[in-house]
Amino acid sequence: MIFITAKFRVLPEHADRWPEITREFTEATRAEPGCLWFDWSRSVEDPTEYVLVEAFRDDEAGAAHVQSGHFKQAQQTLPPHLAGTPRIVNTTVPQDDWSLLGELAAPERG
Repeated sequence: MIFITAKFRVLPEHADRWPEITREFTEATRAEPGCLWFDWSRSVEDPTEYVLVEAFRDDEAGAAHVQSGHFKQAQQTLPPHLAGTPRIVNTTVPQDDWSLLGELAAPERG
């Protein structure tokens, strides 16, 4: 799978509304057949920073994503809300889901 993590620094006046601003893009991306997940989180230390964790089935699914109409629309509509260019880590990993973090295994619960 293609695993991507991106950090978005949002202008302070738009930070509280970022989930709403990205809602259509997020929903359309999650509906793509090759999207495994597309999840936003907000930093607990910096309220203007959002982290996007996303994964796509393979290179073809990743290409379909960046060629989609909703991606092209997001390229136009999202940057005016940003304080800077997002930073990204993009890699291919030989799995198709999250692995368990065994070092922090939770006890079995009845």
